Amino acid sequence: MSGKIAWTEPVFFLAFGLFHLHRIWALTDRTAYAEFWLGVLEEKGILYFGLMGALALLCGAGLFVFVRFQRPWWRWIYLLGGGYVLFDLAAILSGWTPWLGLLEWMFDVSNPAWDLLWGGFSLVGLLSFLFGIKLLIIKLK
Repeated sequence: MSGKIAWTEPVFFLAFGLFHLHRIWALTDRTAYAEFWLGVLEEKGILYFGLMGALALLCGAGLFVFVRFQRPWWRWIYLLGGGYVLFDLAAILSGWTPWLGLLEWMFDVSNPAWDLLWGGFSLVGLLSFLFGIKLLIIKLK
């Protein structure tokens, strides 16, 4: 791996990995998972704003690193993935109707793509978490 690794980089991948790994819950209990997250989205309480803030800060840190440092392959994830997450957060916060419709489809427990969708997110989480460990090991050397 080339280039200096910023301290935020392992944190970024570990945090996003853990966040997406929790989606294994969706594969084990569809109803509880959907009810919980739809409740969080509708209630807009402290958990909602805390998660939005944490995700936005991590994405902002990733985009900062992307702009300020050399660009090995993994830093493009900050631009593409971080940009997507920031768009997602803005669309949810603004109440953009097409996006909310997509979320309703995603959390529909009878959705035939449920396992593929949430399994895919879980796999992304696992890969992100493992890569965060790899970056942390390199950073600590």
